[in-house]
Amino acid sequence: MSSLRMGRINEEIQRTLAGLVRTVKDPRVHGLISITAVDTTPDLKYAKVYVSSLDQSDMKEVIKGLRSAAGYLRRELGRALSLRATPELTFIQDDSMVKGAHILQVMEDLDREGKL
Repeated sequence: MSSLRMGRINEEIQRTLAGLVRTVKDPRVHGLISITAVDTTPDLKYAKVYVSSLDQSDMKEVIKGLRSAAGYLRRELGRALSLRATPELTFIQDDSMVKGAHILQVMEDLDREGKL
């Protein structure tokens, strides 16, 4: 499958899951949760879903809640998208937003000190 088509499929899955995460009723899934990326295998059997949140204190519980709701999310994803196969979802914690905020803070501190 072409990489351009896979990129479009990944973006569509990401967009759809971002909306579906808000409908999960598991109390562990709360706060501002972002789906930062989706990486689907070429046969559309498996998808790694990268999840991030600014509140990293209980991110492990959020991931557990999402894993618990994976069947619901997969079913709703299958209804929303017309794909040959609905991928099995694997949720992975993504710390890129926290790392980016930290780098920005370090740069602002250096700028205030006049070292940048």
